[in-house]
Amino acid sequence: MSEIPALDDDAVLWSVPPDERTAALRDRPLLVLLHGYGSHEGDLFGLVPYLPPEFVVAAVRAPLSPPFPAPGWSWFPIEGLHAADRNAAAAVTAASERVLEWLGRVAPDAAPVGLLGFSQGGVIALQTLRLAPERIAFAVVLAGFVADGELPRDAALAAARPPVFWGRGARDEVIPADRIARTTEWLPGFVELSGRVYPGLTHSVSEEELADVRTFLQKRLDAPAQ
Repeated sequence: MSEIPALDDDAVLWSVPPDERTAALRDRPLLVLLHGYGSHEGDLFGLVPYLPPEFVVAAVRAPLSPPFPAPGWSWFPIEGLHAADRNAAAAVTAASERVLEWLGRVAPDAAPVGLLGFSQGGVIALQTLRLAPERIAFAVVLAGFVADGELPRDAALAAARPPVFWGRGARDEVIPADRIARTTEWLPGFVELSGRVYPGLTHSVSEEELADVRTFLQKRLDAPAQ
């Protein structure tokens, strides 16, 4: 497995200016956006106007460069798409550890923290949640899946059962069927699962799905008052 570099602090896009960030992270929940393979931090950041404004949003850049001629950045090598063998799962875990290290640097006291990931970013969102269920309050997984293998904190995750939204397109031909089957079986045993399969949707995000994500996020904001 190749080394996974640290995340680039200078590449992060924030929804609040630097001079307001410390106070905002103290008083408001943090939502971290994790883009997909061959993309960049600006991709999901375009969703910010459609998300509840109470969140401080940070879009991070994945640490790896895909092989030429693929553009953008990746969280783990594309040959690890199945995340089923030992090396692939280890790469997913290492990338997720980099996310936690970044959180420790830039927002050590921020709570709660939520993750929203698309495709590879969704894989990282779930793996990060598995690594630190006490740190991550919830996750939104769009066109993603759960990596294979067991992790030391899986029992703690199952006990905590944090909310997870899993959305995917019925016509998504990018994510292998065995990854969907594994995720369908795995998630209900470890999280409070909600989500939807969108007819006609390919490997992308629709307005209908985005509306469901906003509803899910709004419920996370309303939860403490319940």
